Amino acid sequence: MATQYLNRKEAAAYVRSKGLPCSLSAMAKAATLGGGCPYRTFGRRVVYTAADLDNWIEERLSAPKINTAG
Repeated sequence: MATQYLNRKEAAAYVRSKGLPCSLSAMAKAATLGGGCPYRTFGRRVVYTAADLDNWIEERLSAPKINTAG
């Protein structure tokens, strides 16, 4: 299967489609300051893959919890 590349707007929408908050400006800020999803460039355009986005989401999620105490 060929890899599909998403621009930053599409990448933010992809994360939101998973039920998680994500804005275009948050993705841009994270790319500038660090801590954002790995990306590639194609010329001057930033592109993301769904696999990189999925891995980034999993890295940011906490372990499952059964109560609020811990």
